[in-house]
Amino acid sequence: MAHRERTSATPSPAAVFLTVGGLYVAQSVIGGLTMLGLPAVLREQGLPLDRIGLVYLTVLPWALKFLWSPYVERFRLPAAGRNRSSIIVVLGGVLCALALAALGILGPDRLSLMLVCLVFIALVTSTVDIACDGYAVETLAKEHHGWGNAAQVGGAYVGSAIGAGLFLVFVERLGWAPAVWIMAAIVLALGLPFLLGPGRRVSNEVRNHTPSLAAALRRPDVRKGLLMAAVYVSAQKWGIAMLGPFLIDYGFSLADVGILNGLGSMLVGFGGALLGGLLVRLWGAGVVLVGALLLQVVMLGGFAFIASHGDLPRSLVITIAVASSSGVMAVGFVALYAQFMGWADPRQAGVDFTLFQCMDSLISMAGGLGAGWIAEHFGYTAFFLSAAIVSTLAAPLLVLLVRQHRLPSQAVA
Repeated sequence: MAHRERTSATPSPAAVFLTVGGLYVAQSVIGGLTMLGLPAVLREQGLPLDRIGLVYLTVLPWALKFLWSPYVERFRLPAAGRNRSSIIVVLGGVLCALALAALGILGPDRLSLMLVCLVFIALVTSTVDIACDGYAVETLAKEHHGWGNAAQVGGAYVGSAIGAGLFLVFVERLGWAPAVWIMAAIVLALGLPFLLGPGRRVSNEVRNHTPSLAAALRRPDVRKGLLMAAVYVSAQKWGIAMLGPFLIDYGFSLADVGILNGLGSMLVGFGGALLGGLLVRLWGAGVVLVGALLLQVVMLGGFAFIASHGDLPRSLVITIAVASSSGVMAVGFVALYAQFMGWADPRQAGVDFTLFQCMDSLISMAGGLGAGWIAEHFGYTAFFLSAAIVSTLAAPLLVLLVRQHRLPSQAVA
């Protein structure tokens, strides 16, 4: 059996939260820029929604990274030697920054080349994420998995605030290229705490377990967890795939959407992540998952109502947008991802956790591509109603899966 990595000074849960959290924030800066910021920029330039939906092709590396996750884990955790997580982080950060610099030169009007560049960035960041997840699971004791989960979900919302919020403000004030280059500098800076902290304080170790996909898929918890991920992600994420373009078409400016994304992610999203952790501790992950899903159904119905009327107060639109994309999502995914952490085998945590995330990404990509087509050809009202129906149908399936798993409240400690 593989031994837990020994360090010269074992990092505290708080240290892991801060340093690994910086890596999660960096990844989400790129994700927020790609999935929320860029669609708003493209819509302002007049691109049709079905072409904007092509941006979701950049999720493909995240959906397929399970294919190379065993090789990343074998490199990161050699049979004998030091943990190589820091090497993966350094190379990934440099490559991402260079690719973002190239993206700034290309400009948003060259969609095909831009998508190629973004897919490469996604390939690099998804690989770094394998190492980051594995490090968090193996370093934290089970009772502290909540720290890692809070770093992941909370970091995702902070990063999204930068990549989808601050980025759009910079685009409007400074232009495309300077805005992207600032994001590249931020991504590099966010990796420094890990590299200067626990990422470099590791010792040599002998490991007997060889990470593999076969070992993961033999475990019943992994197989059932994949099904739960598919059901929950389709119910929660599909409905907000066109939120950025919808707000632009409703009359909001890029700066408005940027501030909305920024404040929503930084305040409501991060607060929702902390609230989700507390609720899971009190009521259990299953109750939180189902409750968040039912709340999202209500939010999607609200979007459909807004889209069909078109003259409602902007304050109401902002309230529902922030509550849906940041608050409800954060609460639900804290419960889901904390459970993923509990299901992952510490000997190959990067592989197991990656499988769950790949299902998340694959379902998100399919929904994003379909969302653009539905919204373009049938309108926003039909799109939001369709998403609400999907979420409603998913609720009883989720209840069955929750009962099978008997999700524990200890998932977030």
